Amino acid sequence: MLFGRSRKSQRESDEVLTPSESVIEEQDTEGRSTSGPFDVHEIEDREEYLDLGAILVSPRPGLELRLEVEESSQRVIAVSLDIGDSSVQVQAFAAPRSEGLWPEIREQIAESVRSQGGQIDELEGTLGAELIASVPAEAPDGTAGYRVARFVGVDGPRWFLRGVFSGPAAIQREAATELEELFRALVVVRGDSPMPPRELLPLTMPKASEEAPQAEDGRPSLQAPERGPEITEIG
Repeated sequence: MLFGRSRKSQRESDEVLTPSESVIEEQDTEGRSTSGPFDVHEIEDREEYLDLGAILVSPRPGLELRLEVEESSQRVIAVSLDIGDSSVQVQAFAAPRSEGLWPEIREQIAESVRSQGGQIDELEGTLGAELIASVPAEAPDGTAGYRVARFVGVDGPRWFLRGVFSGPAAIQREAATELEELFRALVVVRGDSPMPPRELLPLTMPKASEEAPQAEDGRPSLQAPERGPEITEIG
């Protein structure tokens, strides 16, 4: 489904918010080719990146990276970038040459969220048009609240990259700064093989010879693969 309940691995204290908490403010947008995310043909050297197949990640201190695995097929279907209490789940898809996917996908996400009794706010953010999805949920103390996810999408040359922000980064612009920088620094490897639009570009485990991103204390922060989340598909 297009929108689902956040995984338990995300900080539960930030998952369910009370109606009094504000939604992220609108910001200006910049062009993809100059500010990212980038196509592999737009970078000079890929050696500095962690190679996950269709997505290259730029390591940095404090980053925790999780690969999420689909239970039925055992394939890697998403990568989650965690900093502090916030996370962004990233997936890359094949797209047509002539048009982008994000406008249509935004409509589908909005329809799915409303069908669950949730609310959708569309705004222009730092990554272009984005959605803030709020779905009713029960807080840990039993009071009524809602779960919030921030959906962003970027159309590139024959690919589409989607990010789903959760935790404080879903509602607070300052809390999203580092994850937005990480998202912009991602590189998509589309490949030359023909693929139908919306097909998930293949993700892989990093090679044994590659180093995982390092946390501030020097420990590797690439975690073992996890089962796939509920937010996985685009249509």
